[in-house]
Amino acid sequence: MKIAMIGTGYVGLVSGVCFSDFGHDVICVDKNPDKIAMLERGEVPIYEPGLDALIQKNVESGRLSFSTDLPAAVDGAEAVFIAVGTPTRRGDGHADLTYVMAAAEEIARALTGYAVVVTKSTVPVGTNRQVKQTIAKANPKAEFDVASNPEFLREGAAIEDFMKPDRVVVGVQNDRAAELMEEIYRPLYLREFPIITTDLESAEMIKYAANAFLATKITFINEIAALCERVGADIKQVSKGMGLDGRIGNKFLHAGPGYGGSCFPKDTKALARIGQDHAIPMQITETVIKVNDETRRRMTEKITDMMGGHLAGKTVAVLGVTFKPNTDDMREAPSLTIIPALIGAGARVRVVDPQGRREGEDLLPGVHWVEDAYKAAQNADALVILTEWNEFRALNLKRLAKKMATPALADLRNIYSARDAKRAGFVAYVSVGRTDYRAEGA
Repeated sequence: MKIAMIGTGYVGLVSGVCFSDFGHDVICVDKNPDKIAMLERGEVPIYEPGLDALIQKNVESGRLSFSTDLPAAVDGAEAVFIAVGTPTRRGDGHADLTYVMAAAEEIARALTGYAVVVTKSTVPVGTNRQVKQTIAKANPKAEFDVASNPEFLREGAAIEDFMKPDRVVVGVQNDRAAELMEEIYRPLYLREFPIITTDLESAEMIKYAANAFLATKITFINEIAALCERVGADIKQVSKGMGLDGRIGNKFLHAGPGYGGSCFPKDTKALARIGQDHAIPMQITETVIKVNDETRRRMTEKITDMMGGHLAGKTVAVLGVTFKPNTDDMREAPSLTIIPALIGAGARVRVVDPQGRREGEDLLPGVHWVEDAYKAAQNADALVILTEWNEFRALNLKRLAKKMATPALADLRNIYSARDAKRAGFVAYVSVGRTDYRAEGA
């Protein structure tokens, strides 16, 4: 089957590459000639483990190619996926559909035969019907159907998620479109992964509801963590006790500096706005957004309190700035709130991140980038763990403490324990939802 993937951002690139690995002929299209040239050279514009090798494999097989020529890619395609950005619109929280509708118009003019136009981007309920109207208006003679096929890819594990999904959601309006989508996903059908076929609106809502629920779990456990600190409970034990309940599950119950990334912040805001527009306020989701913002501020306060309330002239080493490990994505990362607050209070900030520097240099002006945690700790007054990269999970704490001017550790991902830190020589240790300590005179 010939597939055109419009957009080579995170979702479009991963999806297009994986479809080609299913055996389809895929052309990935992007308006940015520099990005296409990079891909044609075998270079990958995003960091995703295993993606570079999968691209090389399918390019060499002849099933995968890249182009800036949308009409040529759409010509003869049986399925055209829209995978362009839907950022939060300034001022009102809505998902900005400008790029989606622009892509729909271009696709309409390029259609040469029957095709299913599939929205892969995360879009508000009702968007696919708008896409259908836009295409029909731009090309009244076009023979097509629309489908909604939201993605559920975790950055850092996207290929595994695509190839072995919890479920695939497909929203359609008729059997013809459903059969074509079934053919696209045939390798997953054959391996009996769950494929859910719904109407358009239900497919659109599933995506928002799922992300809002996961964001709620993260925010809930962070609120419980704050209470644990006051009453003397241990959030790790509480999370474990909760997660063993099969009705709750243990995923997304890890206390930390709050959620970030390309999906949860944007999608919770969009869902809240959809509710407002339909006079059904999403009160839980609205509270989740508020509490997540407060959690980030609380992390800054924890660091400040650990350092005696004064940051001016102090050197703080920060380990990890991407919103999660195994990605270079800085979108809505907690570091973008916490680090500027530290700098604003007069601290000198050093940063270490295996993949974050490419985006981080522009987003975090005023920081000093170093190669590893031990260089960052040299004569530093505090060490802060913000992202739980594997290389930060097995640090030599004694070595770090000896290098520091004031060995103080803010472990905002609960990787270590107060006992570990104390034995290593740290005079102060703070975490999230657990007992901390600060030695007298520290």
